[in-house]
Amino acid sequence: MGTEKEEPDCQKQFQAAVSVIQNLPKNGSYRPSYEEMLRFYSYYKQATMGPCLVPRPGFWDPIGRYKWDAWNRQDEQGGSHVCLHL
Repeated sequence: MGTEKEEPDCQKQFQAAVSVIQNLPKNGSYRPSYEEMLRFYSYYKQATMGPCLVPRPGFWDPIGRYKWDAWNRQDEQGGSHVCLHL
């Protein structure tokens, strides 16, 4: 019975998932597809920033647009299911 407040299990799982994704070797045996990486990115942004409220990047920033589209898609799906996937 410590006095320190423990993180909820969902938060611990989230931090573990973020750590795994961020520490994947660039040239390792497993390389997630672009679609998987965009899905991970959208979950991360939804969990850490909430709804996508920033304007969509312009035509000359295709990577930014892909990321924005993935994050914005979480809003369209309700966003509340993010923790269930982690």
